[in-house]
Amino acid sequence: MSNITPVPGTPYLPAPLALPLSLVSGATYSQVMVKVLNRLFAPELADGELDFLDAKVMHVDVVDARLHLSITLRDGKLIAARSNQPHDLSIEGTVYDFLLLATRREDADTLFFNRRLRLGGDTELGLYVKNFLDALELDERIGPFLKMLDGITTLIGRIPRLSRPHFPGLGRRDRR
Repeated sequence: MSNITPVPGTPYLPAPLALPLSLVSGATYSQVMVKVLNRLFAPELADGELDFLDAKVMHVDVVDARLHLSITLRDGKLIAARSNQPHDLSIEGTVYDFLLLATRREDADTLFFNRRLRLGGDTELGLYVKNFLDALELDERIGPFLKMLDGITTLIGRIPRLSRPHFPGLGRRDRR
């Protein structure tokens, strides 16, 4: 997805906080995240609940943090996909919107319907991902971490909404 139209009223990660994150390459970020996700989703991977990603590439774009993640499933494990590999599904949003989803303050349907999270590519694959996330119960595994994420979500939500952000390299502003 190449055109980003920021949703009015959405809290954004301030540029000074995003800058250090943008220095991490997408490949490095993908490598780190698949290690975390393989541990986090170990029971689901063992049960084949992520098999819908087999040989499919999912690209996640956190626009205000300038983070990009491309993953696929191979031999029952999540692996980083090559950055030049075409993706089957893309999901983009802000740090705040992904935190709303992770902490379950908002459900995926609401975030997609309100275009806070944007989906592109294979809609059926996107539905599998959404249903997987909806059914996921992480409180027992990472309860303290979820509480920390909840606090971060609150903090980002309180950041003053300054001028509309521009995400270089990720889209064009509406120039009407």
